Amino acid sequence: MKSAIVIFPGTNRERDMAIALHGATGHRPTMLWHKETSLGDVDLVVLPGGFSHGDYLRCGAMAAQSPIMPAIRAFAERGGYVLGVCNGFQILTEAGMLPGALLRNAELRFISRDCNLRVERADTAFTRHYQTGQVFRAPMAHGDGNYFADPDTLKLLEDQGRVAFRYARPDGSIGPESNPNGSVDAIAGIYSQNLRVLGLMPHAEDLVDPLMGGTDGKPLFDGLAEALAA
Repeated sequence: MKSAIVIFPGTNRERDMAIALHGATGHRPTMLWHKETSLGDVDLVVLPGGFSHGDYLRCGAMAAQSPIMPAIRAFAERGGYVLGVCNGFQILTEAGMLPGALLRNAELRFISRDCNLRVERADTAFTRHYQTGQVFRAPMAHGDGNYFADPDTLKLLEDQGRVAFRYARPDGSIGPESNPNGSVDAIAGIYSQNLRVLGLMPHAEDLVDPLMGGTDGKPLFDGLAEALAA
């Protein structure tokens, strides 16, 4: 599996993502500066976390206009796989590649803590090494992670099975205390219609090795490597 990580001014999670991808594939991902206009020969494009362009205007709004974005849109339209984590998720919504928006956290403050994510379906390239309903731990670090969409969009996401992960208690149940940023319906991640573009707020890439404190996020990257190598 050949992968590329796109770096914008203010990106700060590209090395974490590179560690996760290298551990799963044995190959080091290509680092692409946001002013490039071609992706090269890749199977997966990743938009990592950080504070692109200092989060001015709206988080991800300026990055969504970067020269690299037309190539990423075209790649996704051809059926390519795209993963956007935290700021990457914000960029995907600002670019119109995923529906909805990431608003300020409900308590209007930055959140840096672990959370629990419930896997909503296990038949995608991103979740094939998890089980439906499985709960795993992931770090979160954001000020604008409150997912919002209008009722029609939410119904469409539910009807098409496009909710990827929800914030949950360790037993898998949903409650206000397990949804610290206030996301509607506890949504932590969503897919595109073809299930090949995933936007996810928490940082699964930060738990892929025991030295990091756990391996809860490793199945996501192992599953991708397996699916894209087939």
